[in-house]
Amino acid sequence: MQEVLLSVNGSEVRAHIEPRLTLADFLRDVAGLTGTHLGCEHGVCGACTVLLDGESVRSCLLLAVQAEGREVTTIEGIAGPDGSLHPVQEAFTSHHALQCGFCTPGFIMTVLEYVNEGASPDEEEIRQRISGNLCRCTGYHNIVRAIRELAEGGS
Repeated sequence: MQEVLLSVNGSEVRAHIEPRLTLADFLRDVAGLTGTHLGCEHGVCGACTVLLDGESVRSCLLLAVQAEGREVTTIEGIAGPDGSLHPVQEAFTSHHALQCGFCTPGFIMTVLEYVNEGASPDEEEIRQRISGNLCRCTGYHNIVRAIRELAEGGS
C-alpha cells in the first residue's frame, strides 16, 4: 500500500492505495466520483477522460500514484458552485449532443481543454480533436455543432 494525496476538483483526497490502482478507479472507488466512466480500459474510447493539470488524459491509462500532487478535474468539478452548468455542458444540452450519455463526460472534458486553448471553429480541426472519443449513439454531428458554437464564442 502507498499513501497518495491528489487534488481532485479543488479538494484534497488522501488515501492508502495499491500502487497499481488506476486513476479512473481511484476517482470512482476512492473519491466516489462516478462521472468518470470506464469503457474500453485501453485508452481507446475516451470515456474516462479527465483533466490533469488542465490537459486531457485517459484516466484508465494512468496510475493514481502518477497524479500525486497534481490537480485532477473531473466532470463533477466543472459546474458552478450553485450547480449551474458549465458553458460546455450547456452547449451539449442545447445542441442535443448526447443520447445515452455514457461518453458525454469524456467528450466534455476533451472539449473543455480545446475551448480553454482558444478553439478553432474549423469543423475538420474539431473532428480531429475529438477523434479519440467514441460515441455509438449520436453520429457526432450535434457534438461538432456544439463545439463549433463554443469556438465561435456563443453558447
